[in-house]
Amino acid sequence: MLSIYKRELRTYFYSPLAYVLSGIFVFVFALNFLSQVISENGISRFVFGGQLYFASFFLVMLIPILTMRSFAEERKSGTEVLLMTSPVSVPQIVIGKYLAALTVFLTMTVCSLIFPAIILIKGNLFVSIAVSGYIGFILLGAAFVAFGLFTSSITESQIIAAVLGCISLFVLLIMDQVKYFTTGIIRKFLNAISVYEHFKEFVQGVISLPDVVFFLSIAGMFLALIIFIIEKRRWSQG
Repeated sequence: MLSIYKRELRTYFYSPLAYVLSGIFVFVFALNFLSQVISENGISRFVFGGQLYFASFFLVMLIPILTMRSFAEERKSGTEVLLMTSPVSVPQIVIGKYLAALTVFLTMTVCSLIFPAIILIKGNLFVSIAVSGYIGFILLGAAFVAFGLFTSSITESQIIAAVLGCISLFVLLIMDQVKYFTTGIIRKFLNAISVYEHFKEFVQGVISLPDVVFFLSIAGMFLALIIFIIEKRRWSQG
């Protein structure tokens, strides 16, 4: 697993992809941060959760682009067969690729820490909300990365993997808004399965075990699906 992790990580950082995505993420984060500072006439008292909530919408596009090549490129180039016949098991391959993509996402997230640091130095940062917000942001990203790898595992086209991932995550975003037009049991159901509804709790400074389990369960479910898909493909190829 460690060898797969190192191999994937080198692929990310030896190409412009990780740097471009990190740069775009920080740039958009900075623009929103600056607009918020201007609208608030300074950073004397700054609730950072809103910044992370805005950034979570941008992950809908960034994460599928980050993960689109993970399995799709292996299938298209034919190296997937060599990978499957290696001594490394399928779960180790999947987890290794997942941890590599997650590391890139965490690197992007770490780059954004400069903004709460500015608030902490120049103003008054609500530290507890910032910390809980980042925990939720990381959990949300971990779930999105697992889903992005899933879309990459079902096609050999990187473009299709990216588009499918973006559309699917965008549907989740739309679904979070649609619930406001519903009532009763339907609204409760949509709230229960809405990733953004669970993320809002972290943004508001609340860290609850059910929300943590929710995101970890989503990540685990999609990783299990990837393992199942690849194992099935492996046996079908003999």
